[in-house]
Amino acid sequence: MQDGETLSEWPAIGTDEEKPANSREKGLNRVLHILEFLHATQRAIGIGELAKGLNAPRSTTYTLVRELVDAGLLEMAGDGNRVYFGKKLYLYGMAYMRGNDLLRRGRQEVDALSRETGETSELCMLQSGRYTIVHSSPGTRPFRISSATGLQIPLPWTASGRLLLAGLERNRIEAMICEDDLVLPDGRKIELEDFIDDIGKARVTGYCVTSGLVDAYTKCLAAPVFSAPGTVEATMCLVVPIDTSQERTGELVALLRERAARLSIS
Repeated sequence: MQDGETLSEWPAIGTDEEKPANSREKGLNRVLHILEFLHATQRAIGIGELAKGLNAPRSTTYTLVRELVDAGLLEMAGDGNRVYFGKKLYLYGMAYMRGNDLLRRGRQEVDALSRETGETSELCMLQSGRYTIVHSSPGTRPFRISSATGLQIPLPWTASGRLLLAGLERNRIEAMICEDDLVLPDGRKIELEDFIDDIGKARVTGYCVTSGLVDAYTKCLAAPVFSAPGTVEATMCLVVPIDTSQERTGELVALLRERAARLSIS
């Protein structure tokens, strides 16, 4: 079975290399792993590559993907050799947005903040141990800053990561951070102790500013959104050029904190 095979050529259900004792539970876990893998990959991929990435039997993966395609949760891309998220997941996501008060209001605040400042603005949350952009609004600068809804980044690379972990016990923080998370894109390494110190400082100050972590050209300003006193549910962020003046940075931080407070439950 190769990535060149089309959906109609995949093996029939039940002709796999393994029959787990608890097949329903295992099948559900594998479906979740498929969705997580596609989300992390951020592109359509071949079925063989998907099976390899999941370290799962190929025929099991073919069967599950076929069922997800039939259900509209996944769609075939290209010549039917690759798979990615389907329209039904988009509709589920839109329904979630309508039903989630914080996300609905947060999108409005982020869009308004971007229009007002001209800077790229984001609403970010913790998802699967990663900083995740749940909504992004581009600024008006000719110089475009890379920011995309759904993008997941290691927590130590971001200002938001330091706020999203504020209030957690050290052992929980350590459990969420692996060695690779501490290595920046340019190869520099953040020391775990420094990162934990930064989390403590962010908790005290009520905001965080980082410079030149994800790239050498930007800095990130973030303020916490609370779902309960002391519990950070999300952050509002601005991504600005690294040469933004200290005075302008201070003004933007104050504005961020004001807007984040609007979203917070006091």
